[in-house]
Amino acid sequence: MIDERELATHPVVQESVQHNARTVSNIRAITASLFGVAAGTLGLESFPGFIFYFIGTVIVSVLIFTLKADNNPKAYFFRPTGDLWVGDMFGGLMSFVLTWTLFYGLAKA
Repeated sequence: MIDERELATHPVVQESVQHNARTVSNIRAITASLFGVAAGTLGLESFPGFIFYFIGTVIVSVLIFTLKADNNPKAYFFRPTGDLWVGDMFGGLMSFVLTWTLFYGLAKA
C-alpha cells in the first residue's frame, strides 16, 4: 500500500479521487448501454453477446488508461486495478443486458 513518506511527497486529494471514480463510473454506464444497443442490433445471442460486452469493456478500460490516465493510473486513482480495470465491470452488466434484450426484441420484430 502507500507508506507515510509517499503520502507526504504526493498527497492524495479525496475530492479528486472521488471525481475520477465518478467519471469512470459514468463512462462505464454509458458504454455498457451502448454495447447493449450494438449487441441487440447485431442480433447476438447468449455467449457471444457476453463476450462482446467483456471485450468492449476491456477496450474502454484501455482507452481510459491511455487517454484519461495518461498511462499513469496511480496518479489519478487510489487503487488503479480496482478502480480502473475491474471497477463497475459487473455493475454495467445490468445496463448491458437491459438494453441488449430491448434492442434484440426490436430488431427481431
